[in-house]
Amino acid sequence: MTINLADDPRISDEQYLTLKSKALESRNLSYSPYSKFRVGCTILTETDEYIVGANIENASYGAAICAERTAIVKAATSGFMKFKALAVSTDLETCASPCGICRQVIREFSNDKQLPVYMFNKDGSKVIKMTIDELLPLSFGPEDLGMVTN
Repeated sequence: MTINLADDPRISDEQYLTLKSKALESRNLSYSPYSKFRVGCTILTETDEYIVGANIENASYGAAICAERTAIVKAATSGFMKFKALAVSTDLETCASPCGICRQVIREFSNDKQLPVYMFNKDGSKVIKMTIDELLPLSFGPEDLGMVTN
């Protein structure tokens, strides 16, 4: 019996392990001198590229940007507009989920509402997998404005 580590047919075990590893490593890119709360994010694009991001804080707290949005902005400005999967990690013993703003931005760039979002704890020993639809039910997206997204 073959077990798919990713628990999703869209990505292979190798892609899942790379996504996990890069999400854990990308925390080292965090600039979080105020909260000391490091967050890393990795996106697997539709064309199998990995894009990483980390949270970037600012003395004016409202100007901070989450790891998920950092990765998404990097991906979008590099021409990668559709994603296969997204992974996020923190330094917590438990898994942390994307904030509400990040959920909406993730939704904007998901191929469909079934985009897998993997949330890892500090050493990757725990993971929670949810779809963007589970994280943001009854979401509002580009198709609601008449835009074709696929």
